[in-house]
Amino acid sequence: YGCCAARLVTVFGAPFNPEEVIQRAHDTLKVIEQTLLGRTWIAGTQEPTIADVALYSYVARAPEGNVDLSEYKAIGRWLQRTERLEGFVPFANIVADLKTGEAQ
Repeated sequence: YGCCAARLVTVFGAPFNPEEVIQRAHDTLKVIEQTLLGRTWIAGTQEPTIADVALYSYVARAPEGNVDLSEYKAIGRWLQRTERLEGFVPFANIVADLKTGEAQ
């Protein structure tokens, strides 16, 4: 819808309006940022839940859709916590020109 759609534009050439989906991504990220203030995990639990697992991939890959995460400090800390979980397997890097969406 937001983060995912923005990434689909740059990585797969999806026919979405980039400005619209990037704005939607930021609208969503602002809600996630506020949710994470004072919390360790999305659901407010002591341990990560399926909510963290489900959101991680979309948020972590948002920069591949030209969505800048630098202003979202709580999200950045949450991504790092998630990546430190036992058994975490990082994504393979995609080589794409993020300005044009053309695969390299």
